[in-house]
Amino acid sequence: MTDKNKQNLEEPQDPTVQESIQKILQRWGSVIWDFADYLGGVALLGVRNFQALFVYPLDFRYVVKQVYEIGVKSFTLTSLVAIFTGMVMALQLIVGLKRFGLELYTGQIVGVAITRELGPVLTALMMASRVGSGIAAEIGSMEVSEQILAIRAMGGSPIAKLVVPRILVTMIVTPILTVMAIIIGIIGGMIVTMSEAGITSRFYFDQIKSTIQVYDFLSGVGKTVFFGFFIGAIACYQGLNTTKGTKGVGDATTKTVVICSIVIFISDFFLTKLFLLF
Repeated sequence: MTDKNKQNLEEPQDPTVQESIQKILQRWGSVIWDFADYLGGVALLGVRNFQALFVYPLDFRYVVKQVYEIGVKSFTLTSLVAIFTGMVMALQLIVGLKRFGLELYTGQIVGVAITRELGPVLTALMMASRVGSGIAAEIGSMEVSEQILAIRAMGGSPIAKLVVPRILVTMIVTPILTVMAIIIGIIGGMIVTMSEAGITSRFYFDQIKSTIQVYDFLSGVGKTVFFGFFIGAIACYQGLNTTKGTKGVGDATTKTVVICSIVIFISDFFLTKLFLLF
């Protein structure tokens, strides 16, 4: 080995490169740590929620109130999204299938797509945007105004009082709204298909009945139970961990919608894969 090569080997690495690598590792380490901490916090809240469900008595009046606030008031939004999704999808499919002379079978594709994917996912996204943000803002406002601290001071459980009813209702209401969205979305597709493809409503529904199986319906609606749990748990967790006053409440609502939307899309893949095994 020449003296020049020995000198190159003995030269220390550029300190700026070491600092850059160190900063990158620290940044990714911080991201992974924050993700694990957040995931653990939501999971722990979910466990405490189910424990409180069996330990503390359930206030049925408050649950009914939450059904109205979360479910009934969300019906208009989810129905509006569902009907125009069905209409737009039917219109696009008719344009594409006309090239092959298959526009008469638009109903089959619309029915399967809305029942298995579009109905459940879009309903969950609307619930996340309206209900998730509302729960986070409500509980977050109680947190920064020390109302939750007052509940603890009086010997009550914020989990039993605030979290359990909301998670329970989101798990119940989301599948119900999804069923309604599926029906309304299929009707929206029928309206466009009848006007654009010139078929009758009877032929359209015959196509739907011959294509959609019970498994398609159950797998689509079954996923929304998990979506409802994710929405309720994440929204409650963000609300309970709100800081920095009113600004923190705004940040909590924004994070709730973003995180819920990401979790819905990611979990949709794994839940679909899970249901395909049965």
